[in-house]
Amino acid sequence: MTFDPSAVAVGDQLPALDVHITRERVVRYSGASTDLNPIHFSDRHAQRIGLDGVVAHGMWTMGTALRVVTDWCEDPARVKSYFVRFTRPIQVPDDDQGAAVHFAGTVRSIDDGVATIALEATSGDDKVLGAVKVEVQL
Repeated sequence: MTFDPSAVAVGDQLPALDVHITRERVVRYSGASTDLNPIHFSDRHAQRIGLDGVVAHGMWTMGTALRVVTDWCEDPARVKSYFVRFTRPIQVPDDDQGAAVHFAGTVRSIDDGVATIALEATSGDDKVLGAVKVEVQL
């Protein structure tokens, strides 16, 4: 499907994205991002600061959420701004399944050729991102 800016309307639902994040992916992301905080690979360290166990990086969650928009508009250069609040960490169990994360978006407004997109990110019953706002040049 080809993105047609003239067809975008308030209320449009962007195609959702479902992703599984495993411990292996979290560790690989740690190395690639040089964020070697042990809460991203050690249950013992995570529990020491009050977490249930290893958590995914907030920046991984933020970046993956934006894929909903860039996949939809087919051009990352269309993204004018992006804002999120981290509300809950994604707990990543030490198994082969990892944690399921669901990302979805809705066109909330259009003004002067710029669409404002609201994104949702959930893992189980937990909302892991809040107040997400993406501005996209149409």
